[in-house]
Amino acid sequence: MAARPRFTSRATVLVLVLCSLVAILAYPTRQFISQRAEISAQRAKADHARQQVEQLRREKARWQDPEYVKAQARARLHYAVPGETPYIAVDPAGPASARTSSSAGGAASAPNAAPGSAAGQAKAAKPWYASIWDSVDAADTAAAAPATPLPLPPSPVGDTSPHDH
Repeated sequence: MAARPRFTSRATVLVLVLCSLVAILAYPTRQFISQRAEISAQRAKADHARQQVEQLRREKARWQDPEYVKAQARARLHYAVPGETPYIAVDPAGPASARTSSSAGGAASAPNAAPGSAAGQAKAAKPWYASIWDSVDAADTAAAAPATPLPLPPSPVGDTSPHDH
């Protein structure tokens, strides 16, 4: 008996046709899958936007209620009804104590000093350009310490010097 070849010409043609079909359909299938993922992401975005719209509608409806408006005016703007005496609690130590307690070391440095302290008065006595020059010198000598930005000086009202705007 003669040995049959392992692959006949028909089997070879069939394998070639199947491989070409897979190659032809691979790109459209990948596009289809990526478009389905994009559609689902857009639907999720639309659902999130609808939820935000509903939340804003509820908030708008609350603002239509005069009692809610009064409560917000009292809480946010410290308004009081005629005949009431409003009280506001103020920290007697001032805003410097809040900065001091929130700093990592617990002690205020010269840039964070209160205006009433000696460092704050010395800083206020200097002209603005001296403060800028001091900060340039400090930046030149400081190796690893991050410098805190100085506030910009107020511009003169009648300044007629040319500026780049």
